[in-house]
Amino acid sequence: MKNIYLSLYFDEDVSVKIAHNLRNRGFDVQTTLEAKNLAATDEHQLVFSVKRHRALVTHNIKDFLNIHKTYLSENKTHNGIILAVRRHDPYLIVSKLLTLLQSETPENMKNQLRYI
Repeated sequence: MKNIYLSLYFDEDVSVKIAHNLRNRGFDVQTTLEAKNLAATDEHQLVFSVKRHRALVTHNIKDFLNIHKTYLSENKTHNGIILAVRRHDPYLIVSKLLTLLQSETPENMKNQLRYI
């Protein structure tokens, strides 16, 4: 049976508080800390998320926008990149992620870039 909700991978600049909040609501979230990928390159973070069928969530908009463009130009596939604007209140990001999780399937997020 296919997973109807996105599984997420947070790079190291996304708060673990957000991950805990989403997990408490039943969503599958892995952090860079848990994956022991602290200080890994952005490219490695995306490759890691691809291998685990997870959409990557990051605040690193500029770099991941460029990586996304490179993936598309090289006909590589990723499971979605979610670019989260930094906000003082992490619960605003939780709210925006919940909206996305309720509206997008893993299949629909293939090679997609979303801003929240």
